[in-house]
Amino acid sequence: MRRIVVIDAPSNLGLRPPAEGTVPGCYKLAGALREQRLVQRIGAYEGGVVVPPRYDRGGWREGDGVFNAEAIAAYTRRLADRIEHHVRAGDFPVVLGGDCSIQLGASLALRRIGRYGLAVVDGSADFRHPGNSGRIGAAAGEELAIATGRGQADLTDLEGLRPYVRDEDVRVFGIRDYDAQRAELTELKITNATVGEIRKWGAEELAGAVVQTLEVPVTQGFWVHLDADVLDPSVMPAVDSPDPGGLMPDELAPLLRTLVRSERCVGFNLTIYDPDLDPDGSCAALLTGLLQAVFARP
Repeated sequence: MRRIVVIDAPSNLGLRPPAEGTVPGCYKLAGALREQRLVQRIGAYEGGVVVPPRYDRGGWREGDGVFNAEAIAAYTRRLADRIEHHVRAGDFPVVLGGDCSIQLGASLALRRIGRYGLAVVDGSADFRHPGNSGRIGAAAGEELAIATGRGQADLTDLEGLRPYVRDEDVRVFGIRDYDAQRAELTELKITNATVGEIRKWGAEELAGAVVQTLEVPVTQGFWVHLDADVLDPSVMPAVDSPDPGGLMPDELAPLLRTLVRSERCVGFNLTIYDPDLDPDGSCAALLTGLLQAVFARP
């Protein structure tokens, strides 16, 4: 089995502040899971931390585009450097966010190497872009659109590599059955499965079928992006958007396990869990136990 390397990417640059004068607490995600001994429990090696720029929206106002865009672009390049190094070395990076904009670091890294797919496991599609919304701003709700080339060029076309991921190479799992962005995904032929469909077909069976479509020779592999808000808020309330109707841990675990155990899967990231919303640490314990089950050697 490839060497698992844990990299901390504690960026909160892509989220709106929870209240005026505050910053999102998801930058503490990696620390909270490390306190649960995640690195030891999944038998991983230490990959260090990629330190993000300071969270500062300055004088940003609605209509100004993505806030913190310059900082996100700079951080995406630096995170991509670290991820690219490990992928080329044959390691399996496990990247601990941070908000969902850290996925851009993985997408840019893999685009530098070749053509890769992206398996998104998220409670929402994060596909907001200027073509479907007048409220662009938070990259954490827009990163899939950015990765597929939709939005402002200072984020979508880093190093002239737009798009980092092609529409036909994206698979989305776990969006809520009422997700308004699903119609657009389907129209664009971006394969997607809602919570209801995962339950209907079975998480492991559905993931297995989708993995086969990601293992085709046209791509060199794929990355898995996990947003903790794919879980139902009854078990994972410590996220910025705890929408009802999510997956339960015993549904998510076999789905993730099927994805990451594919020989074509080259890495994984976790985002959005906010320790500030988890005073007793129960959500950190749940996520750590989930990842231990997912990465346990067969």
